[in-house]
Amino acid sequence: MDSRFKLVFLGLVLFMTSLPIIGILSEIKAPPSVPSLERPPSMGGRATSPEKNRSIGEPMVEEMVKIPSGKFIRGSNSGGFNEGPENVMFLSAFWIDKYEVTNHQYMEFVKAAKHRKPGPPARYAKKLAQLRGANQPGTYVSWDDATAYCQWKGARLPSEAEWEKAMRGTDGRLWPWGDGTSGFPANWGGEDDGFEYTAPVGSFPRDQSIFGVFDGGGNLMEWVDDWYVEEAYQLSGDRHRTGLRGGTYKTLRGGGYTSRGIDLRITNRSFIVPDFRDETIGFRCVKS
Repeated sequence: MDSRFKLVFLGLVLFMTSLPIIGILSEIKAPPSVPSLERPPSMGGRATSPEKNRSIGEPMVEEMVKIPSGKFIRGSNSGGFNEGPENVMFLSAFWIDKYEVTNHQYMEFVKAAKHRKPGPPARYAKKLAQLRGANQPGTYVSWDDATAYCQWKGARLPSEAEWEKAMRGTDGRLWPWGDGTSGFPANWGGEDDGFEYTAPVGSFPRDQSIFGVFDGGGNLMEWVDDWYVEEAYQLSGDRHRTGLRGGTYKTLRGGGYTSRGIDLRITNRSFIVPDFRDETIGFRCVKS
C-alpha cells in the first residue's frame, strides 16, 4: 500500500510540474506563410479610376510615359531646408514608368534572374497578405534590388530631378494634381481613402501628373538613383546632374500610404540606407 501511494504521489507531482510546459507549447503557433501573388486581396475604396477594375483582375500592362525635354521648377522655398532654394532646371527627354513596379512584374524578374525574393523577417510576414496583390506595387525591395530590376529591363532608376519633373510638371505645383489635399486624391495616411494598405497601381485618378504618371503623391515612397545630399539643391546648377556619387544614404521621393503632413508634397526629400527593405518603399524605372 505504501509503495502504491508513493507511485500515485509521484505521478501527481510529475503531472503538476508538466502543466507550465503544456501551457507554453499550446501558445506556440506556426509562423505565418507568405501568401501567393496569384490572388490580390479584395479591397474597397473611394478610387474610381478606369484602371482600377483592370488592376484588380489581370496583371497590368507595362507602360512608359515620355517626359519632354525642357525646363521645370525644382525645389521649394517654403519647405524643409533640404528642399531649397527653388530653382529652374533643364532636363533632356526621358521615359518613365507610368505606374510603380508591381508585385507581378517584380516576381517575373525574381524567377527569370534567380534574384532574391522580396520579403521581411518572418515575424513581420503577417502583413504580407495585404501587400502582395499582383497589381499592388512591389514592397520590401532594397535600392540594390530596384537597381537590378531596372537593369534587367534595360532601364535604370530615375534621378531625383527626373522623378520630380515627371510628377510635378513644369509649373511648380506641390502635388501632382495641383494644389490642396482635400478629399481623397491619393492613397496616403489613414483608411478614409478606402485602402488600409497599398492600392493597386493607378487606382486614384487625381494622383497623376500632367504627363499622366500615376501615384507620385501616394501608395509608396520610391527609390531614386541619387545619394542623399542635404544641400544638393544649393550645389546644383541649371543643367541636369546625375547626382553626387558615394555616401551613406539613398534618396526616397514621393508620399506613401502611411505618409501625412508635409511628407505629401512632391518636393519632399527623404533618405535611408540603400540596403533597407520596408513595406512603405517601392520604385519605378526610366529610360533615357
